[in-house]
Amino acid sequence: MSAVLRILALETTGLSGSVAALVGERVLTERELAPGSRSAQSLAPGIAELLGEVGWKPGEVELIAVTVGPGSFTGLRVGVTTAKTLAYATGAAVLGIDTLAAIAAQSPPQVASVWPALDAQRGELFVAQWQRDAADASVWRETTAPRIVDGATWIASLSRGTVISGPGVRRWREQVPPGVEVVGEEHWQPRAAPVGQLAWRKFQAGQREDLWSLAPNYLRASAAEEKLAAKKT
Repeated sequence: MSAVLRILALETTGLSGSVAALVGERVLTERELAPGSRSAQSLAPGIAELLGEVGWKPGEVELIAVTVGPGSFTGLRVGVTTAKTLAYATGAAVLGIDTLAAIAAQSPPQVASVWPALDAQRGELFVAQWQRDAADASVWRETTAPRIVDGATWIASLSRGTVISGPGVRRWREQVPPGVEVVGEEHWQPRAAPVGQLAWRKFQAGQREDLWSLAPNYLRASAAEEKLAAKKT
C-alpha cells in the first residue's frame, strides 16, 4: 500500500447509484451512474470513466469500498460482486459499508443523532439509529441495530426531537409527527464519496474484510426465497 491510499467507492443500493475516487479521505471526483439505467448496465462503464478521469489504472486502486445493504437485492448483488471481482483481479483490499451508516454520515454538521430509513417495499422500511461520537464528530456509531419496521407505524411512533433521513422518508413525509426533524432531501440518497470516507476510517483503524466471505446484508429473504419457504411448510 502507498503512503496515500487510492480508494474506489461504489454505491449501488438503489436501481442506479454512484462511484467515487478518493485519496485517503479526500474526494477527487464522484459520478452518478447513468440515470434511468440499472447498475448492472451502468456500473462497469461508470467505473471505467471514473478511473480515466482521475488517471488511474485499475491495478493502482488500493482499496475498494462498497455498500453492502440493506437495499435493493439486485443493486447490492451487482455492487458487491463487482467490488469482489475487482479486488481479486487487482489485489486491492475491499471493505463493506452499511448503507444506513452512509446515509447517517451525510447528515448536516448540526445533526448529532439520526434515524436513516430505506424503502423495504411492502409498506415497510429498513431503519437504524446512528449517533456522532462525542470526541470526534466525523465518527458515527450505531446505537440501534438495523431492522425492518412497518413504515406508517414507525413514523407515527416517532417522538419530538427525533431526526430522520433517507429516501425511505419520502412516502410518509406528510405523516411525520410535529417536532420530528426531517433532514434536507439533498442528504437522503446514499452516495459513493461518503462510502469511501467511511471505508478509509475503517481501514485506518485496522479493519479488513475477507474477500471471499464479503456478502450483501439484505436483512430479509427475497420474494422467491419466501415463496419457496412457504411451499416447504
